[in-house]
Amino acid sequence: MTKIFGHRGAAGTCPENTMPSFKAAIDFGADGIELDVHLSKDGVPVVIHDETVDRTTNGNGFVKDLTFAQLKTLDACSRFPEYSGIACIPSLEEVLSWSGTSNFLVNIELKNDRIQYENLEEKVIQQIFTHTMQNRVILSSFNHDSLMRCRSISTELETAALLSERLFEPWNYAKTLSASGIHPIHFAADQHVIFQSQANGIQVRPFTVNDDATMRMLFKSECAGFFTDYPEKALLLKKEII
Repeated sequence: MTKIFGHRGAAGTCPENTMPSFKAAIDFGADGIELDVHLSKDGVPVVIHDETVDRTTNGNGFVKDLTFAQLKTLDACSRFPEYSGIACIPSLEEVLSWSGTSNFLVNIELKNDRIQYENLEEKVIQQIFTHTMQNRVILSSFNHDSLMRCRSISTELETAALLSERLFEPWNYAKTLSASGIHPIHFAADQHVIFQSQANGIQVRPFTVNDDATMRMLFKSECAGFFTDYPEKALLLKKEII
């Protein structure tokens, strides 16, 4: 059964990577949420997509140069002013604490492909185990060295390689990383890639899928899952097809 992940929560209708967005995705009926993690200046894993706070908050500067206390003062309502005052940058601990009360999946993307955060993998994995989420979390990254580091820390956790372009036999590449999944950009996940990967034990979850036609193809191909800004739309299409 193809699983629907709310990309940064329900980013099409709510401020991305905020608690209101994550809660909306789950309320819509998504099977899981996807979020992005950086480290604050004082080493706290925080949930935000960009290396800077400029695009999604009323602040400016690099996440790595701001303490968690400073980050929490920022308004993260982004394109949705109706959320002003109630949408802020959450810590990973806050999201996992809330997630631990339910049974949905959480995909954590380690945002260390541009900035090398010291001990990001260790800090994230420690929190996953603290909240007993190891069976419900997928760790992904464009930094495949980081995925190998995650595997060296714990072999219990599922990892998936993010891919920004087409790759020859990506299922075999994933095996070299000891990864159990690939998360390719949507145009690199055709039916051949989906079938061959999953036949080889590699789960395929494309990003970011927002159009009806691609969603329908993925459902009919029995793709393992996909990430979408509009989980509510994906759920309606899924009901039509299945």
